[in-house]
Amino acid sequence: MSSRPLPNETVELVDHVVAFQGYFRVGRYFFRHGLYQGGQSGVLRREVFERGQAAAVLPYDPRRDEVVLIRQFRAGAYVAGRHPWTWEIVAGIVEDGETPEALVRREAVEEASLELRDVVPVHDVILSPGACSEGCSIFVGHVDTTNAGGVFGLESEGENILVKVLSFAEARSMLEHGEIGNAIGVIAIQWLALHRDQIRARWS
Repeated sequence: MSSRPLPNETVELVDHVVAFQGYFRVGRYFFRHGLYQGGQSGVLRREVFERGQAAAVLPYDPRRDEVVLIRQFRAGAYVAGRHPWTWEIVAGIVEDGETPEALVRREAVEEASLELRDVVPVHDVILSPGACSEGCSIFVGHVDTTNAGGVFGLESEGENILVKVLSFAEARSMLEHGEIGNAIGVIAIQWLALHRDQIRARWS
């Protein structure tokens, strides 16, 4: 899903090469695009970080009014000079042939040992459109938090994930005090703040 194009918002791909292939991939692209005042731009060179399509879910127990957040080491946060352990929601990269909903159901089990009873779509966003092709489909998921919490993750992927159950009020307070800096988590918690009564009625 994307916004509707305005007049002369056209693009031509001139060339593309793989500039780097490691744990992640960087593509080097050459474009021409339409100008708002008419005509075409010159050829622009842009490197794009290519991660794939992601999906994420905020697990929520409507009966107990609790959410589940996870915390793990993040290399990007470290390189940015931030504390490298961040509060997040469950997320992962969608594999070939997998739907975003199937991905969040799988990741909820792998990262948090939670079964999602139902999911509601929140938003489909692109995370950093100037430099990265990664998009993310965000959901809120119905869970039972009675026995949630602990340390999970796949050892084969180097995951060491703290799973924490929080009251919704506590999670919202953390957000308001800047303790949650992960963009997807911010979006999901703010969305739930706006739609919480509807979600609780749906899952009552």
